[in-house]
Parts: sequence; structure tokens; C-alpha cells
Amino acid sequence: MSNTLTGVLTALATPFAADGRIDEKTLRLLVDRSVDAGVDGVVACGSTGEFAAMSADERRLVVETVVDQTAGRVPVIAQTGALSTREAVELSRHAAEVGASVLMVVAPFYEPLTPDETSRYLRTVAASVDVPVMLYNLPAATGVNLSPDTIGQLAREVENIRYVKDTSGDMAQAGQLIRYHGDVVSTFVGWDSLLLQAIAEGAAGVMSGVANVIPGELVSVYRALRDGDLARGRAEWARIYPLVDAFLSVPFVQAVKAGLGAAGVAAGGPREPLLALDEATAARIAALVEGVRG
Repeated sequence: MSNTLTGVLTALATPFAADGRIDEKTLRLLVDRSVDAGVDGVVACGSTGEFAAMSADERRLVVETVVDQTAGRVPVIAQTGALSTREAVELSRHAAEVGASVLMVVAPFYEPLTPDETSRYLRTVAASVDVPVMLYNLPAATGVNLSPDTIGQLAREVENIRYVKDTSGDMAQAGQLIRYHGDVVSTFVGWDSLLLQAIAEGAAGVMSGVANVIPGELVSVYRALRDGDLARGRAEWARIYPLVDAFLSVPFVQAVKAGLGAAGVAAGGPREPLLALDEATAARIAALVEGVRG
């Protein structure tokens, strides 16, 4: 399988059973649900997957399960960033060994690093593996916003840094990545509501948590834009945008779990300390899901 990524990547939710353990059966169902709907890749242990609330062993289990269930049908992107460089390297090597196609690496997310510390961390983790690496720019969590020039420099200097997921929510920043550094790094926008703008601007694709719930609809929009049918893409996007916007207007992980429930997938609630949406908000999400699904 080619390691070249484009298109819609589902940032998989992590289902939890009633006893709090990872629900492997439902995780496999989520993989199939996305792959069968035509997504171009699936992401294990991303932010939507609640990786920060899992142990290292649980993260390994999720990656192994997703790789096994995907069975080569689409690339698997494993998020392997951690609070320490040592743990990030260990998780990265494990993910590469079990068959992840690409590693996505977020910077440590407790004590904000300096630019030099961030670059050193990312270089060290990338150098520990041979598979392609996607930098994960998540300034709201890490306290560090990787500038387009920093990302471009890292990609030019470290051979296997080939992608970036930009979750700054700033389309101007994503545009700079695409226009000024597209020769060395492919940009995926990680802000679901920017799908239309990102693809129209020339992004390689989008990484979407909402794709857990409506994968086929997002794939259809992407393919319309990819094929140059802007009118169809805009019409389909207009139909699903209220749902996407609603997910981003409330706690996101909880919205994805509520949306999955409304779509008939019992993925459990979020892992504490996160709490499920209140009944009224969950009902609003459910109504929007039902409206999109028809």
C-alpha cells in the first residue's frame, strides 16, 4: 500500500465498555464503518480517540486493533506523541513495528515547550522510525503554535516528516502551509468545519472526528471538490454543515460519542474526567444526526 495520504481521514473515537475498558469489538466496527464508507485513512489514538486518558498499554492495544481490522484496506495513522520524548519514541517504534503507515506526533501537552525544545522533540521522535511522520499542530492543548515556516524547515531537514495536521483553526495559517511549503509537506486540516475551504485551497485532505458519525457524507463532499464539481460540493456541504458546526459548538469528544449513539453505534461515553453531554444538548445532536442521515 502507498504511504501517500490524501482525502478524508477519520479520527477514530475510542469506544469504552461499561466497565471502563476499551471495547475492541466496537472499535473494529468503527473501523469498518469508516472504511466501508470510503474514507481514505483512519487515525488511532488521536485527540478524538481520547489518547490522553489512556495508558501506554491501552494506546498500544488500540493501534494494534485498528491495524489488524483495517487489514491493509486504507492507511492507518497512529498518534504517538507523549509527555516525554522517551515514551513518544517507544510508542512510535511500536506503532511502526505493528504496521502503522504513518505516525502522527503531537508535542507534549502540559508544560509548553520553547520552539527549540519542540523542534528537538519532533526531530528525535521522527529519527526513531523509518515510516513517514505527520506533525500534529494543536496549540490549544500544547501551548505551542508551530509556525508554517518552522514546519517547512523541519520537513526540509528531516526526510520522513512529510505531513502536518494543522488544528489551529486558522485557515490563513493553513493557506501559508499549502502555498509556501507544499513542496515538502502535505497539509491536512484538523478543524472539521473548514473542510470546504481547506480542500478548495489545495489541502491534501482533512482529518475529521465527525467522520465517525457521517463518514460517507464527508467523503462525498471531498470527492466532489476533488473532481472539480464545486456546485455539488457546496450543496452537499450546506446540508451537513449545521451538524458539523454543532459538534464544534459543544465539547467535541462528547459530541462524537453522542452522535455515534444517535447513529446506532454504542460507543459508550467519554472517559472521566470528561462527562457526557447534558440531555438537551445530546438530544439536539441526535436530531441533527437523524436529519443528515434521513
